[in-house]
Amino acid sequence: MRRKPANSIEIWRAYAGLGMLALEAQAVVGMRMLGMSGAWPVGKNENRKMLSEKPPAFSKAATAAARKAASGARPDQVLSAAVKPLAQTARANRKRLAAKAGFRRTKA
Repeated sequence: MRRKPANSIEIWRAYAGLGMLALEAQAVVGMRMLGMSGAWPVGKNENRKMLSEKPPAFSKAATAAARKAASGARPDQVLSAAVKPLAQTARANRKRLAAKAGFRRTKA
C-alpha cells in the first residue's frame, strides 16, 4: 500500500513540534540551573528527578518512533511520534518549576 506523501504543512508541523520541545527543554534547564544556584525555588529532589526522568522519557520516544516507522509511516509522522512524549515531559516540568516560583498563566 502506498503511503500518502507529506505536504508542506505536515512537515512544518513536525518541525514546529521539535522547536517547541527545544524551547520547553531550554526553559527547564534554565530553571534547574537557577535552582542549583539557589536563585529559583526547586524541590529537594529536583536533581534526582532530573536524572531519573530521562530514561523512561527517551524509551517512550524511541518506542513510539519505532512503532510508527514499522507501520510504514512517513518521516514527519515518525518525528512527531518521537517528539510527543519528550515534549509532554518537558512541558510538565516547565509548568511545575514555574508554578513553584509563583508564575501562573492567566487567561485573557
